[in-house]
Amino acid sequence: MSFRYFSGFCLENESELFSEYLIRNDFTITGFSYGAIKAFEYALKSTKRVDTLQLFSPAFFHNFDKKEKRLQLMFFKKNSSDYMETFLKNIAYPSNMKMYNYLKAGTYEELDELLNYTWDKEKLEMLLQRGIKIEVYLGAKDKIIDANSAKEFFKEFATVYYIKDKGHIL
Repeated sequence: MSFRYFSGFCLENESELFSEYLIRNDFTITGFSYGAIKAFEYALKSTKRVDTLQLFSPAFFHNFDKKEKRLQLMFFKKNSSDYMETFLKNIAYPSNMKMYNYLKAGTYEELDELLNYTWDKEKLEMLLQRGIKIEVYLGAKDKIIDANSAKEFFKEFATVYYIKDKGHIL
């Protein structure tokens, strides 16, 4: 195994944005937003040693109702280019960082998974029982997820950090 990073929805190679927080070794799995879901699932299935799971602004939409999720999917289906452009601006908020260098077209199926994913407390507990340290990094002014709801959910399983705006996307 080597350093394993999972990119966010509509993104690729954005790990450099988190470089000051990343633990780069063979035993850490990391992901941003949609990539946090993928990193979590990868850690669950991994038969290799995992010491730390780093989740940056994990996709957490438990507090969105079905109507809000359907609207997001409808907007994406109607005009995916406009949706992705707005999405890139929102993930950079409150900075003016240009995210286009990291753009990778997302799919309807990925967005559906991102919006409807349910973080399972039993699965989080399983990782803890395996000795895996979980770190969650949230943006205090996150425009995509409700960082306070995410903090409340993850705090019993993870060390939760708020990253203040310093030009970072969190």
